[in-house]
Amino acid sequence: MLDATFAALADPTRRAILGRLAKGEATVTELAAPFKMSQPAVSKHLKVLEKAGLITRDRVAQTRPCRLAPKPLAEANDWLEGYRALWEAAFARLDDLLDELKTTRDR
Repeated sequence: MLDATFAALADPTRRAILGRLAKGEATVTELAAPFKMSQPAVSKHLKVLEKAGLITRDRVAQTRPCRLAPKPLAEANDWLEGYRALWEAAFARLDDLLDELKTTRDR
């Protein structure tokens, strides 16, 4: 599922759609409004997001409101957190080395 999440997040339009849905549910028409693309094109992006489990879509009368599904994003965040710790440790070592080199140079 992580592969599908990252594949879906690779597209800036889909990331923008998720950003909008983070503010609350929206219809396809509302989601399509800020983009210079047709509603069918936006619907294709929504299908990718839905297949990845990042959104859910309901049927309410004539509309299909979309909602953010947070679980896949939480799983991606958990996976990335392990690498954050790795990089933070590497940057801390680099900071220490640069401080040491600066101190040596200033003597």
